[in-house]
Amino acid sequence: MTVKVLILEDNPVARSFLCRVVRESFSDALLITEAGDLETARRHIAQAGGARGQQGVETFKLILVDLELPDGNGMELLASLGQYPATKIVTTLYSDDDHLFPALQCGADGYLLKEDRFEVLVEELQKIVRGQPPLSPAIARRLLTHFRHGGSDGPAPDSGFAPVTTFNTSRPVPMERHADHERLTPRESEVLTYLSKGFTIKEIASLMGIRWFTVNDHIKSIYKKLNVSSRAEAAVLASKQGLV
Repeated sequence: MTVKVLILEDNPVARSFLCRVVRESFSDALLITEAGDLETARRHIAQAGGARGQQGVETFKLILVDLELPDGNGMELLASLGQYPATKIVTTLYSDDDHLFPALQCGADGYLLKEDRFEVLVEELQKIVRGQPPLSPAIARRLLTHFRHGGSDGPAPDSGFAPVTTFNTSRPVPMERHADHERLTPRESEVLTYLSKGFTIKEIASLMGIRWFTVNDHIKSIYKKLNVSSRAEAAVLASKQGLV
């Protein structure tokens, strides 16, 4: 099975660079589609299931989005893809809070700086398989600083990370969620069981005989249904409510 990737970047040199990064990052067979503006990206997405991902249509599983584009801002696309079953990662030159936090609020699953070395970008993208959010080192430090200071450095992000993150593990897990686990599909319940036992996304994919991008989709759905934002919260809830 070929994994479909969309790269939205208006600079041809940067776009070629990101294509090489993606190819180096994954061992899967890849079909990379390139777009130089929002209009072209939207057209490709419409052909691949639309903004919500149409049943029976092979969707993009990874989307890299630049922010500053000839016909608008990449955040517009991110905001419209809230229900689209793909890992969405911002690739930009901007490392400031005014770009970072709005991008996370718009649904970015990761944030990479194009100025990072090729090897660094490859390593960060590979974190998706290990169930970690792909963040450039400078961005990870910025987020840590933000949360260590209680969010005083900028607007609090409403992150939609499906990969594992520990930003909110101190938040108490309310126990009135018994009804929520009823909505989990058998596959999601199986993924939740493996998550609670500490398996990585790649290991879960191997155990279940499915693609790691599919596991990532299941994790996003689990987090949404259980109203949690990290592996730790999901594992605690699963254990206390007897879900695993």
